[in-house]
Amino acid sequence: MRTAKVIALLLVVTLAGSAAATEAGAIVSWGAIAFDSKALDANDFIAISAGHYHSLALASDGSIIGWGGNYHGQATPPDGNDFVGIAAGGGHSLALKSNGSIVGWGANHAGQAIPPDGNDFVAIAAATYHSLALKSDGSVVGWGGNYGGRATPPDGNDFVAIAAGVDNSLALKSDGSIVAWGVDSYGQATPPDGNDFVAISAGHIQSLALKSDGSIVGWGLSPEDGFSKYHSQPTPPDGNDFVAIAAGYWYSLALKSDGSMIGWGNNDDGQSKPPIGSDFIAVAVQGATVEYSARIYYTHHNGVALKKDGSLIGWGSAGEPPSGNDYVAIDVGSDYGLALKSYGSIVGWGWNDYWTVPDGNDYVAVATGLALKSDGSLVGWLSAGEPPLGNDYVAIASAGVTCLALKSDGSVVGWGYNTYGQATPPDGNDFIAISTGDRHSLALKSDGSIIGWGDDRDGQATPPEGNDFVAISAGDSYSLALKSDGSIVGWGLPSGGLFFDKYYGQATPPEGNNFIAIAAGYQQSVAIRKEPSDHPPVGDQ
Repeated sequence: MRTAKVIALLLVVTLAGSAAATEAGAIVSWGAIAFDSKALDANDFIAISAGHYHSLALASDGSIIGWGGNYHGQATPPDGNDFVGIAAGGGHSLALKSNGSIVGWGANHAGQAIPPDGNDFVAIAAATYHSLALKSDGSVVGWGGNYGGRATPPDGNDFVAIAAGVDNSLALKSDGSIVAWGVDSYGQATPPDGNDFVAISAGHIQSLALKSDGSIVGWGLSPEDGFSKYHSQPTPPDGNDFVAIAAGYWYSLALKSDGSMIGWGNNDDGQSKPPIGSDFIAVAVQGATVEYSARIYYTHHNGVALKKDGSLIGWGSAGEPPSGNDYVAIDVGSDYGLALKSYGSIVGWGWNDYWTVPDGNDYVAVATGLALKSDGSLVGWLSAGEPPLGNDYVAIASAGVTCLALKSDGSVVGWGYNTYGQATPPDGNDFIAISTGDRHSLALKSDGSIIGWGDDRDGQATPPEGNDFVAISAGDSYSLALKSDGSIVGWGLPSGGLFFDKYYGQATPPEGNNFIAIAAGYQQSVAIRKEPSDHPPVGDQ
């Protein structure tokens, strides 16, 4: 297994000899996994929608935010604050505007993201390959793929709500009863009897309904029926204070009357547990690629963020980080996390041996399988191997099997996996920061320029010219750099290409000059954005 892991650099490094103050900010992301933590800060949501691996939320000001899987751009909604409805599908999303028209974005293999013309729509629903819309006259229309008749709604004009599942659809009638059509392999298209339902949602092999008393019921494949034991998506939480529901592919969300959200089911891409807050000071992301004999790849997505109060939040495959507010640095791998505490000890969590960390309380930096001690020496474990001797090291970077260390004289040493030369740094003693990805490495020089080495098939080891860079991050086949004006540049694999990992735009950062930290992973990128945006640029602090 090779990991494509990178360390997010806190901007407390020196710039032109003066230390920049650590600022807090909101997390933004792009590429395969997306979320905007600032938008999730307040309890002002009025609607939610759960897709295959992504989620949407409609805020009270009419704007939309998205998080989770963003492989086709489905978690990156359009700008604007005139939206009144949202629908997250498999690889696409829909939004209803206040003028009654519909917009769509994301994957469009079967025409599911191209809604019909008109401005008499009052509700929308999006599935994997088909979509539905409710008209003001109470009738329902469908478009996209029609396997099993899922996009062919029944006649009638007494419908008040709709829901589109992967292969089935639901409609709520004005008398409070539910009708369903499409594929019914697991009972997902066989709703319960009754006329006290007020909302519906259809997922993959499960469906949900909200009752008038605020409780939720679910039907379809149950946790006792085999593989859904792990995902548990048809089993809603107890309670009667729910006001909205959303059934995704392997997970579900519910909105409570206090404006908060809860999720249950699968969380591989962080879709059932969105991060919250706008007081983060560091972030790290990872995406591991497990290669099988048939050369089929399975990817994990994992991230952790350090908040200004010293606490941690996490998303993806590593699960919940430990509690506490005495953390000062972080790192992350395919399904584990690492954190350095203020008194110098290292803690780890997750499902990977890398989190079995060394004892001691004299550490000042941590990376995958590698730690820097206060005396300037290095400690390694697992595939990081035995690091070089010495006590003149000041910074470290590790991709698990490839390691770099920056010495106090400004030179860089490397060891470990070196098939592409990524562990053989160039000569020189004017380096101030380092980063290593899956098969390439980067170094930031004291004059603000960047050099790269290792695999350069996608141009990931050929940084842009210039000497106004203040931070670097090497991902899988791409790289990011933060400039002194607070803007981000990316290079390497393009936003489109032959292979699936080139479609996600992870090397195409958002515009703006209010960023203070960056992290490049496998299929996703993350940055911390200063809030408010009128703070001085990084280079002026």
